[in-house]
Amino acid sequence: MGPLEANTERLSSALPPLLHRKFYVVLVPHPPLRMRDLPSVAPGRKGLTAMNKTPHNTSPAELKDWLTTGADVVILDVRSAAEFESLHIKGSYNVPLPLLAEHTEELAAKLDTKVVLVCQSGVRATEAKANLVGVGFDNAHVLSGGVPAYQQAGGQTVEGSKRWALERQVRMAAGSLVVAGLVGGKFLSPQLRTVAGAIGAGLTFSAATNTCAMGKALSVMPWNKTGNEPTRASIMAQLPAKKI
Repeated sequence: MGPLEANTERLSSALPPLLHRKFYVVLVPHPPLRMRDLPSVAPGRKGLTAMNKTPHNTSPAELKDWLTTGADVVILDVRSAAEFESLHIKGSYNVPLPLLAEHTEELAAKLDTKVVLVCQSGVRATEAKANLVGVGFDNAHVLSGGVPAYQQAGGQTVEGSKRWALERQVRMAAGSLVVAGLVGGKFLSPQLRTVAGAIGAGLTFSAATNTCAMGKALSVMPWNKTGNEPTRASIMAQLPAKKI
């Protein structure tokens, strides 16, 4: 026996006995997965489609084409009632975002067709879409640019008494608070300058999360209310019935 064979034999004898055993892997065939084998999703709940669905954005031109060709589509305007009264797309339904958020499942159960969500710029409509997707409704589209963009594109709109849009009110309120904080910090107390910092931090958070807490607070102010404020009952009565 040569040196190489002797070293190999000594190394082999030093290894644990377990390594000398033989192991076998048995592959058991499994029938192919079928769609009916997937777990079912109860109505109004999150499912695979709803969770992985890519958000839909609709251009004003596309919405105009849908309406012109008589496509089966429902337009939900999630702005405040005052904004809706000032200007809205002809044939749209006013469902303010707070009401939609509170009754999302019930509204989703009422809808069985393509839905276009509109607001002033798209922020609130995007939030409304997230609520609907969260309960399993994935046929919602956000109108890019909001109602003003649709009007500029030549779409049919209905105008009423002029009011400031909520986004404009937010800019005015935030700017006024920043100026007040800086002026007050100079002439009254340096601590008032923290107001400007707090507003800046709030706007940064709003942009990062695509939400607006100040807008939600302003939406419940008396000047943003009308005599015909939508309610859950009025909204459910106005929406078209589901097709059988």
